[in-house]
Amino acid sequence: MELLTYLLIGAVAGFAAGLFGVGGGLIVVPVLYVVFIRAGYDEAVTMHLALGTSLATIIITSISSMLAHNKNHAVLWPVVGRLTPGLILGSFGGAAIADALSGQKLQLVIGIFTLFVGISMFRSSRTKISVQHRQSINSHWHWFAGAIIGIASALFGIGGGSLTVPYLNRCGLAMPQAVGSSAACGLPVAITGALGFMFFVGISVMSFITARQGAKVAHWLSPVMLKKSFACLLLCMSMYFLSKALPL
Repeated sequence: MELLTYLLIGAVAGFAAGLFGVGGGLIVVPVLYVVFIRAGYDEAVTMHLALGTSLATIIITSISSMLAHNKNHAVLWPVVGRLTPGLILGSFGGAAIADALSGQKLQLVIGIFTLFVGISMFRSSRTKISVQHRQSINSHWHWFAGAIIGIASALFGIGGGSLTVPYLNRCGLAMPQAVGSSAACGLPVAITGALGFMFFVGISVMSFITARQGAKVAHWLSPVMLKKSFACLLLCMSMYFLSKALPL
């Protein structure tokens, strides 16, 4: 049953990775937290274990998702290259910050983070970007943005898509390109962040397969539907973590 649980988590996380351009951490982290708690892990370290496990599995998930999006010419490699140095440095910093925080504080931070991003995505889902502006990207902010995304990604055990996708979309990329480029950015984030946490690969098998299917669905859906679906996912994760972190 434990193996089947991990395979199911990996399948759902991989599909989300391909669909939203995320590493699946927004699904993996809360589910693993529940699984580890029920398995009898110390609650003081359970959240940290869930974060480390999530980042390790995102290495595999990001590769699969990145390859699928690249086949659809949705990955802008020059943008990914400019973001990568900041992503790497930020991921090291985020892992250090996560290690210094208690499990309850991590839950509170993650809950607030996903709530904010979910609301932001909902509010911007009706914003239309002109075709002429879609490739207009100010590269001067990429290094700084990469560092912030890297810190948040390691801190929250995610591939960074929940920040990278909105950032690239605001920079002018169409939603499919933002999702595809975000999937590629998740790889350096996951590799770097996982170095600061315990390595665990039980979820990776199914996530590698289903990430490709999620990428296909992403290209079937409209940009507005992608944004709204992504926002719903973030809001659900936010409600979960806030309910765990805040006293009733």
